[in-house]
Amino acid sequence: MSENAIIENVIILGTGPAGLAAALYTARADLRPLVLTGTDLGGQAALTDRIENYPGFPQGVGGSELAELFQKTAERFGARVEYETATGVDLSKPPYKVLTYDKEYLSKTIIITTGASPKKLIIPGEKELRGKGVSYCATCDGWFFKDKKVAVVGGGDGALEEGLFLTRFASSVSIIHRRAELRAGALLQKRARENPKIHFIWNSIIEEIKGVDSVNSLLIKNIVTNEVNTVNIDGVFIFIGHLPNTQMFKDYLELDNKGYLVVDQRMCTKIPGVFAAGEVADGLYRQVITSAGMGAAAGIEATRYLENLEK
Repeated sequence: MSENAIIENVIILGTGPAGLAAALYTARADLRPLVLTGTDLGGQAALTDRIENYPGFPQGVGGSELAELFQKTAERFGARVEYETATGVDLSKPPYKVLTYDKEYLSKTIIITTGASPKKLIIPGEKELRGKGVSYCATCDGWFFKDKKVAVVGGGDGALEEGLFLTRFASSVSIIHRRAELRAGALLQKRARENPKIHFIWNSIIEEIKGVDSVNSLLIKNIVTNEVNTVNIDGVFIFIGHLPNTQMFKDYLELDNKGYLVVDQRMCTKIPGVFAAGEVADGLYRQVITSAGMGAAAGIEATRYLENLEK
């Protein structure tokens, strides 16, 4: 380490609700946190068309709008947001090291809020046709399917939220679910069932996504009858859950059996000065409000850690 190397007080990895809440709390403690955005600005929340369960917004709020408000609030108090993506870390000893594509950062504390990424079906055609009719984000790609037939895979809140959003553009939305009942909340189920553009394909899985330059059909199997049918479709949106983005940290930190970072009630990992919050450490709730709360807790604990270091 160079004698002139700058050692940050706090580096936060990620700009979802957890990261920006941590940035707000550490900024208000005058720690001038450095926030590295990663590739998903605003996290998964920013990709949601409308968030209707975040307090203070009785009419709901757009996901990207809420992310922007989070960021502006944190920056107002001195948080510094850099459009950089962490490619590696060295947590073997303090100051901890964060590598990006062209820089190296050092910090007394790290708050990991790298979130989670969409799960894949891992079937023929999925990888080959990604961006050509296969998508994991209706808010990003829905516009391209005006007056076309699309399918949504999944039965949880995310699948129905995105399916409802797609009805703005698509002529029809087929929701394919491997069970005979949905896991989504009652209100979302009611909206989906009442929408004339939405219909359901129950007890079914996709075995193959077909097409050359774009998606043109799906090979769908009914897991009860074993009957296989080809369904003509122009696009397929996959919402079957997420996997935590923890690969970078597995050599240093403890993961649970689902791959989430293990933290205690104070958001501390097993390494002093390294904290984690949001969906990277939460496989249970995965809500904007709980992620923000975890981020706030991590910010408070990082502040206390640094105060104790000074003492």
